Amino acid sequence: MTDHTPSRALALFGTEEEVPPPRILAAGPLTAEFEAGNLRYIRFGGAEVLRAVSFIVRDRDWGTFAPALSDIVVEESGTLFTVTYAARAADGGLAFAWRARIEGHADGTLVFSSRGAAEAPFETNRTGFVILHPIDGVAGRPVEILHTDGRRVSGSFPALIDPVQPMMDLRELVHTTPGGLRVSCLMEGDTFEMEDQRNWTDASFKTYVRPLALPWPYRLEPGEELAQSVTVRVSGPAPRAAGAEALALGLGAPAGRVPPVGLGLQPEDVDPARAAAEALRALAPAHLICHHDPRRGHDRTSLAAQADLARALGAEPWLEAVIVSVDGFEAEIAALGAMVRGLGAPFATVLTSPAADLKCTLPGSPWPETPPAEALAQATRAAFPGTRIGGGMFSYFTELNRKRPPVRHLDLVSFTTTPLVHAGDDRSVTETLQALPAVAASAAALCAGVPFAVGPSAIGMRDNPYGAAPKPNPGNIRQAMNRNDPRQRGLLGAAWTLGCFAQLALGGASAVAFGAPVGPFGVLHAPAEFPQPWFDTHGGLFPVFHVLRGLSALEGRPLRALGSPRPELVQGLVADGGGAAEIWLANLTAAPLTLTLPVPVTAMAVLDAAGFAAAAADPAYMDALRPAPEGPIPLDAHAVLRLHVTIS
Repeated sequence: MTDHTPSRALALFGTEEEVPPPRILAAGPLTAEFEAGNLRYIRFGGAEVLRAVSFIVRDRDWGTFAPALSDIVVEESGTLFTVTYAARAADGGLAFAWRARIEGHADGTLVFSSRGAAEAPFETNRTGFVILHPIDGVAGRPVEILHTDGRRVSGSFPALIDPVQPMMDLRELVHTTPGGLRVSCLMEGDTFEMEDQRNWTDASFKTYVRPLALPWPYRLEPGEELAQSVTVRVSGPAPRAAGAEALALGLGAPAGRVPPVGLGLQPEDVDPARAAAEALRALAPAHLICHHDPRRGHDRTSLAAQADLARALGAEPWLEAVIVSVDGFEAEIAALGAMVRGLGAPFATVLTSPAADLKCTLPGSPWPETPPAEALAQATRAAFPGTRIGGGMFSYFTELNRKRPPVRHLDLVSFTTTPLVHAGDDRSVTETLQALPAVAASAAALCAGVPFAVGPSAIGMRDNPYGAAPKPNPGNIRQAMNRNDPRQRGLLGAAWTLGCFAQLALGGASAVAFGAPVGPFGVLHAPAEFPQPWFDTHGGLFPVFHVLRGLSALEGRPLRALGSPRPELVQGLVADGGGAAEIWLANLTAAPLTLTLPVPVTAMAVLDAAGFAAAAADPAYMDALRPAPEGPIPLDAHAVLRLHVTIS
């Protein structure tokens, strides 16, 4: 490595933060990863049966404590593993302490129990077990439900995303994995209910303790013992572990055309983006979503500057306007329309949404006062004649799903996504791509034929509907709710962006926008108040730049899916072109792999750690196609491939 070459960690993740390898617990075919006192990826014979079982403690603002663990004892005998530990979650005068025991048997039985109490009056929104069921092969499939009153009924996991709780008053859930294993999950010590976490693009159904219909926060008194347990029983023959052969990809059925690629824009980013205009013109965004929020001082000048930048980049300017007034919303929108006409009406698409809807409203909570949705859309159409009118949510799909837009009054519905709402580790980030087909299908269903557009999305959160603001990140670490996330500048960010675009495009999105030209969600370096290791010294293009440039060039071409037998490993898309086709695909994992295709590969370009520095300096880096190797194609961790193939 030279001074000009970043470390492998920086190239992949944008940070030198070390991630310890997971501790694998094994009892015969039963395995689980032990992480921070909890269990992830519970498998039987290599087949995932549950994604996680965790004991969590949340504060009155839904923040999750990082408990201090002590007295950790792990024992394994081949047919049995046990883990015992003590834990304490504390903040100031608040403290809750518990002891936990985890026991796994080779016959597929797993018991995770906890017993604890508050050391002083302890306010919490949730303290207890959370269980995650995976979604692949589970969503839309049957489940046996034992309710707390003893009723046992047949149900199903939702196929489309449920905006609230698909199952309530739960004691036991029994489902069957795609491979035929029967999995029972018995939850004792309180009443449980389920949330469809695909709302936030989490790849799981979450079953949690204490119904949301009960008051929160609630108080745990000293001496009041809290005892809960989760018992998992897996039955059926353990499958044979898969080999390490190359991943055989296929070509899927036609699925419309490649939608346009856009970028988001905040007024404060106009000047540094203008300084990088030459590179941004090479990316060729189809549209630029210009943000306007009067509460932040945005005005005629900031609108004009954003529209001018869009013109300079050759992008169509869209207006994304936050409407602040409730009683006076019609006058506010009319004044905004007059202001925009005074600029020459540069915005081809105008989206409006109430300021109050930038924040989440939990199920059972009173809705904040907002302008009536239909009247808001009608006022926008009146103020912007001849313009495409859009509505929806500037926050996330969750909020759109819970407050459906008046689609018959709209030409377009929009929402955004982020993978960082509930977890910040690498695997949780890439797993969110598994939820996007359901997000797209659910959006299409609620839009009832009205086109939907997604974005601007990025790994980092531009807003936090669930708290005061996204988390600042001066330490440049991985964490949930990051605003400036280091992976935006790494190959993982490029791989996630490619997978995100592929799933939304295949799901029928009419347009997809990402991040921003510069800043926390940017595609290239500009000086900022947060650290950008390596780029602060060398400058240049982030890997995501090359993905967006490549996808933008495919706009309008016939689209088909890339058949991946392991979508958690590789995702991508195929753009047809009269006997020839172009494939973009990404390795979503931190491990190298090899793959094969069913058609001849005539040329390829690779974006990986080895070429990171060269790619940062060359906007046309992925244009340098070279012959493909004979046999399986190797793909480094989080690398991106551009392939030219022949289709007979």
